[in-house]
Amino acid sequence: MTDRTKPEFDAPAGPAPAELVIRDIIVGDGAEAKPGDTVTVHYAGVEYDSGEEFDSSWGRGETIQFPLRGLIQGWQDGIPGMKVGGRRELVIPPHLAYGPVGGGHFLSGKTLIFIIDLVAVG
Repeated sequence: MTDRTKPEFDAPAGPAPAELVIRDIIVGDGAEAKPGDTVTVHYAGVEYDSGEEFDSSWGRGETIQFPLRGLIQGWQDGIPGMKVGGRRELVIPPHLAYGPVGGGHFLSGKTLIFIIDLVAVG
């Protein structure tokens, strides 16, 4: 897989969704991620309402690897089925991210948008 450039985010239209939204931007043709797998990804995340970026592996210049079960529920639900080489957008409501307002995380109460490139599984 060639190194892709950091994705551009389109401004969302309408109110934030109440449930997880999964949209494949590029369908990969490599190994498929399964629940509980360890994945290597490049990703960027923005707040739904403001469009403000809060995190990006591209900003750090390197991919990150982690077990899905250690991540927010929206990633645990949204990455399985994705194939290596793919790029997927996840729109994650607060109850599948960092919980309601006052939950103790700076992103609590916020709907988040991630664009994720799946680089490797396992």
